[in-house]
Amino acid sequence: MELTPEILVLLAFVAASAGFIDSIAGGGGLLTIPALMAVGLPPVQAIATNKFQGTFGTGGAFLAYARKGHIDFRRFMPHAIAAALGSAGGAWALQIIDPRFLAGLVPVLLIAMILYYLAAPKVDDDDRHPAASWPLLLAVTAAIGFYDGFFGPGTGSFFTTMLILLGGLGLLRAIAHTKLLNFSTNLSALVLMIAGGKVVWPAALVMAAGSICGNQIGAHTAMRFNGRGVRPILILVSAALTWKLLADPANPLRHWLGV
Repeated sequence: MELTPEILVLLAFVAASAGFIDSIAGGGGLLTIPALMAVGLPPVQAIATNKFQGTFGTGGAFLAYARKGHIDFRRFMPHAIAAALGSAGGAWALQIIDPRFLAGLVPVLLIAMILYYLAAPKVDDDDRHPAASWPLLLAVTAAIGFYDGFFGPGTGSFFTTMLILLGGLGLLRAIAHTKLLNFSTNLSALVLMIAGGKVVWPAALVMAAGSICGNQIGAHTAMRFNGRGVRPILILVSAALTWKLLADPANPLRHWLGV
């Protein structure tokens, strides 16, 4: 595997595009992980390198939202810690458990999320009373964090949906707090992957630069338009992730359905 300057520029561009999508609706890994594997990185190295660039991208978006006052640190720092611990557990479990069973479950969850966004009343920017207790919300956050460390696709969309449905947040604040939680999960998993020597540094560094740029543009776009247009993007990203997972002939759900 040789990462030429041309390939590195291409990876930086892919990361910037993915960062823009990720900062608004999540799902940027739909672009970056296949791109890394297409240039010759094995799956584990591709996932680890993607975690590095994703950590810097989500960190930049999180700071952009925080500077504008959209993040309630006092309320959600415990959730960020729970997400980080869950992600560390997931990254550890990935080394001893076959993750293929999740590949069959995730499309079902994504389809349910698409149906929710299609059928639910319009989500505005006003916060509502939380539908779940604080311990339950904390537990769900940790579970999604575990999922991110263990498997990953759609984590941002899952966090946003959780914060709207269970946390009572308006759309823009749900997106902002998603960046906090996703930054925590990425950073936690990344520490373990760096320790394991799995990150391919030339690709990781140029993609991190691209991801920061894309995430910054996406975050400021979402804030400028007060979250308008995010709902259809969430639906499209979820649909694309579903298609991507189901297109894999090895996906267990295809076997279960006899496809």
